[in-house]
Amino acid sequence: MENKNSIFSTFPETADLLEWYKQQKTHPIPEINGHIHTPHSFSAFSNIEQAFQMAQTEGISVLGINDFYTTEGYTEFASLATKFNVFPLFNIEFMALQHDLQDAGIRVNDPNNPGRTYFSGKGLRFPVKMSAGSQEKVEELQQESNRQTYQMVEKLNAFFVENNIDLHFDAATIQKELAKNLFRERHIAQAIRQAVLAKETTDDGRKLLFQKIFSGKELQSPLKNIAKIENEIRGNLLKSGGAAFVPEDPKAFLSLEEVIDVITDAGGIPCYPVLLDDPKGNFTDYEADKNALLQALVENDVYSIELIPGRNNFKILKDFVTFFHKNGFVITFGTEHNTPQLDPLKVSCRGGVELDDELKKINYEGAAIIAAHQYFLSKGMEGYLDGRKAKIAEKESFIELGKAVIAYFQKP
Repeated sequence: MENKNSIFSTFPETADLLEWYKQQKTHPIPEINGHIHTPHSFSAFSNIEQAFQMAQTEGISVLGINDFYTTEGYTEFASLATKFNVFPLFNIEFMALQHDLQDAGIRVNDPNNPGRTYFSGKGLRFPVKMSAGSQEKVEELQQESNRQTYQMVEKLNAFFVENNIDLHFDAATIQKELAKNLFRERHIAQAIRQAVLAKETTDDGRKLLFQKIFSGKELQSPLKNIAKIENEIRGNLLKSGGAAFVPEDPKAFLSLEEVIDVITDAGGIPCYPVLLDDPKGNFTDYEADKNALLQALVENDVYSIELIPGRNNFKILKDFVTFFHKNGFVITFGTEHNTPQLDPLKVSCRGGVELDDELKKINYEGAAIIAAHQYFLSKGMEGYLDGRKAKIAEKESFIELGKAVIAYFQKP
C-alpha cells in the first residue's frame, strides 16, 4: 500500500517518471554524501539544519542520515531535505558482535576490538515502519548504551573526588544539554572539555587541570583543537584502562544476523562499512584480502558496501572499489562527521585528494539504487531486495530509476 505521508507521495508512476527523466536535457553527476551522523547519535553538527546549510553551500545534492541505533532524526531530516532541495537517504548504523571472530582475535572494521562489527542499513522506510520485535531490540540497544554512559559518569565523579579535582557531572544534565535520547561516550568527553575551559580562564590553568585529570600526563593537543582534546579525554579517562572506563555488556550488541534482520525488517539494504587502509597502510584481518571479504559478505547476503574515503589512500580505495563494483555491489561514500571536527561535506580521499570521475559515477549509481529502493518502498512495493537477496540482475534498471527519482525530487 502506498504511503501518503512519504516524500514520494506526489511522484508519478515508474514509467511516467522514467519518461520524464529521458526528456531532461542534461544528466549531470551530482555531489553525494551518503553517510553523516546527526546530534541524534553524536555529530560535528550543532543541529541537522547546519548539515543542510553546508550541503547547499558545497553543492551537495544527495545527503544520507546514518545515526547509531536510531531513526529519530528522519522526520526533521526529510523536512530539511525538502526545504534545501537536497535528496535524502534514510540510513542507520549498528555495532554488532561476531563472537566466533572475537574468540579468534579477528579484527573486522574496528581496529581495536576483535569481532566488533560496524554495520549499516541503507534506504529504510520513511515514515519508519518496523515490527514490534525489531523496535524493541533497537530500544534495548539505546537503553544499554545509555546505562553504560551513566555508569561512566558515576566512575568519573568518584575519580574526581578521590583526586581532589573540583569537577562534578550529572549524567541526566549532560544528556539533556548535549545529547538526544542516545547518550554516548563522546558526549561525556565534550562535557569535560567544556567544564575545564569554563573553570580555568588561562591556557596555563587549563593545561594544568587537564594534567591533573590525566593523572599527571600532559595535554598533547593544542587548546584550540576541540576534536583532538576530546579524543585525548576519551583515551585517558573513558577507554579501557581509564579511570571512568566501563566495559560494554554483551547485551549492548546484537549478532550480525540479528542486525541484518532488524535492517531488512525496517526495509533497509544491509551494508558493510569498510575501514580499509589506515595512515600506515595497515588493514584489519577481515579486510586484508578483498577476495575473502567478498566471499564473507556474500555468504551473509550482503551486497552493499560503503566507505569513508577521507581516511583512505586514493589508489588503494580505487582498486578496492572497482573490484567490488565489478562484482555487482552497491557502493556509496560518506564523511561520517561522527567527531567534533567539522570538516567539509564534500567527499575526498586522505589528504584532500579528490575522487575521480569513475569513483563519482560509482557513488552516484549506489545512491541511485538506494533512492529507487526508497521510492518502491513508499509505494508499498518490493525494493532492491528479494527477501534478503539483492536483485543484482536488475541493478541497471534500479540505477536509471534512481537517477530519475533524485532528479524529480530536485526539479524546479
